[in-house]
Amino acid sequence: MSIHSLSDPKPAEIKLEVYDGIGDISFKQEGQGVEYEENTVEEKKLVRKIDLFLLPCIWIVYLLSYMDRSNLGNARVAGMADDLGLTDRRYYLCVVIFQVGYVIAEVPCNMILSRSRPSIFIPIIMVFWGAVCAVMGSARTWQQLIGLRFLLGVAEAGFSPAVMFIVSSWYRKSEQSKRFMVFHSAGITSGAVGSILAGAITSGMDGLSGIQGWRWLYIIEGIITVVVAFVVPFVLLDYPLTSKKLSPEERQLAYNRLVADGITSRNDEEFSISHFQALKLAFSNWRLYPLMCGYMIIIGNMTLSNFYPTFVMYLGYNRKDAQYMTAPLYGVALAIAIALCVIVDKMPRYRPIFTMAVLLICGTLFCGLSTGITAPVPRYIFLCFINTAIWAGNPLSLSYTSTVLGPVQPEVRAISLASINGMANLAQLYATEVFTVSKPPLAILGFGVFAGLFAVGAVIYLAAFFVYQRYPYKPAKAA
Repeated sequence: MSIHSLSDPKPAEIKLEVYDGIGDISFKQEGQGVEYEENTVEEKKLVRKIDLFLLPCIWIVYLLSYMDRSNLGNARVAGMADDLGLTDRRYYLCVVIFQVGYVIAEVPCNMILSRSRPSIFIPIIMVFWGAVCAVMGSARTWQQLIGLRFLLGVAEAGFSPAVMFIVSSWYRKSEQSKRFMVFHSAGITSGAVGSILAGAITSGMDGLSGIQGWRWLYIIEGIITVVVAFVVPFVLLDYPLTSKKLSPEERQLAYNRLVADGITSRNDEEFSISHFQALKLAFSNWRLYPLMCGYMIIIGNMTLSNFYPTFVMYLGYNRKDAQYMTAPLYGVALAIAIALCVIVDKMPRYRPIFTMAVLLICGTLFCGLSTGITAPVPRYIFLCFINTAIWAGNPLSLSYTSTVLGPVQPEVRAISLASINGMANLAQLYATEVFTVSKPPLAILGFGVFAGLFAVGAVIYLAAFFVYQRYPYKPAKAA
């Protein structure tokens, strides 16, 4: 692999030998121009600087993204269902149509991102989805709401896979679980903050200017997203060799440390390939599909966020209190998931084993809810730990996927990550249907199905631990 230093036009030859595809790299330097020494003062300062620019920005944007997509459940119990004639079947359509738009647009969005600037691409789609969210407050029929939910899915499709690609383009393999957890902690926090905000808006502003509280919920959250979008270009980093927020020396170090870890960068010129070639390389590799299936199981179960306010209400709380009592489900998840990801990053080789364990625990909890746990307090506690397992499994599986894909060409990695995330969100179609047809308040069918799925997911990640060591991804070659 030929690497050009910013300070020395003479290329240096770097030989990478990938032993297991997940972290053990033999790094040898031949020639002049590229140097890398692990854990130097300069590298630690660089990582802190990358964190400072990148993590708060994507955290805030994801917080807004998740609030804008999941406020449907809060609006439902705040009166939207009655005002729009939203039956269980129509609510199901509102949930799944978002996923349809999301899946359709994900891969094209990441193909655009891989050849553009994140600091421009992400603010543009933020304005789009924030505007759509605000307009949802004017919906007069359930058909209009469904159409707007589809547009919201298209608008938001580019963000999550973009962050997956950006994190995989800046951080070494042993650093990624914690960063993905920071990213996903925004989703957890949005569940708590969104529930509290929804309770405050829907009760405190109901009837203000003749507008129902649930409509104010959409309007206010959409406007906030649009306003924040105009700040993002001044903060968000682009790519290691192109980000103007770093000095030339910092850009080169950021690039070199990825090369040493077997991770390709967007600026590897020898990997200039067409969109069609990148698509072919991504989807013709059998290694993509186990990763896709495992992540589908985890993300499919995140559809529970659309039902938490309803589940909590069935435990005996009124509409207002159900909004607030949804928040602790996310508070517990945040505390446990962060601690777990910090521990796992010290043992990156065993990420799939930890993921398997989390899925088994969650499957056991699902079994408990499907086989006779009926008292309100135990059910609420089980919901807390189920949400914890889902949100902990998400960054663990995602960081494992990202490191397995590390050696491949950047655009191929972008397409692979988008397709994995897209199919995972498509899984929410069946997951939402399962809970829609389950009989409340126990929803025995839904919890039983999810228990079985998590058992299958545990088997997938156990198999992945051995398969990807024996058959790792190899660096993609241009045609």
